[in-house]
Amino acid sequence: MKLKWYGTASILLESGETRLLFDPYLHAFAEGAPLPLAEARTANAIFITHPHLDHFGDVDAFSEGRRPVYVNERGIRLARENGLQAACMRAVRADDEIIVGDFSVRAYPALHCRYDAATVLRTLCSPRTWRMLPNALALLRGALRFRIRRSDVLAFSVTAEGRTLLLFGSAGMAAGANYPQGADLLIFPYQGRARMDRALQPFLDALRPKAVAIDHFDDAFPPISRQVDARRFIPTVQSRLPGARTLVPAQNIWYDVPTLSPAP
Repeated sequence: MKLKWYGTASILLESGETRLLFDPYLHAFAEGAPLPLAEARTANAIFITHPHLDHFGDVDAFSEGRRPVYVNERGIRLARENGLQAACMRAVRADDEIIVGDFSVRAYPALHCRYDAATVLRTLCSPRTWRMLPNALALLRGALRFRIRRSDVLAFSVTAEGRTLLLFGSAGMAAGANYPQGADLLIFPYQGRARMDRALQPFLDALRPKAVAIDHFDDAFPPISRQVDARRFIPTVQSRLPGARTLVPAQNIWYDVPTLSPAP
């Protein structure tokens, strides 16, 4: 199994002749590595952890109205309200299992992370926010069109080639959820709180993955987002799970699962 990170929470997985795309976003306000849209459109199916703007709002550009999009019922309602092509969307609930080619994907309940006061105040008080006020207002209008409850979130376990990857789109675990233990790779979204290393610790303690990669740490929708300092990520994993591998991915690079080494 291989993975590629496109920025934000956008992940492409490949096994054999099958590709899956998770939480695609076009980075309309960001600078940096371009998203290879033609490659992303080779995905056999698209999976959405939660229908926020930066995980779901651009899905038509990737599905082109014909690739199946697996999203919760709230997402399908938001798609219809916002003029997205809902005909190709399939409602997915916690405990559902979907087989796509070489992949088996199981959905689990999850939660959206709670923004802390430090993160909110830093954004509101930053001179950058006021310099980029048109961007901020456009993002706010878009976010209001894609409002969800905190519980309108799924996590996905993805199995292929005897390997299991556990992917969270936001940093919240649901109480009582029976997440798989010891996954070959945990993908953790590293944005939303001032100290994401602390938010990561309960995931490491509860899930005990063999390897951990982060996404969503980039400045993909300024001025609301920021480039997160990830220096505490690796020491946090090493202190909680000695021997576990870690990855801070570069955009548009294939990595092997579970070694996390660059793949051809």
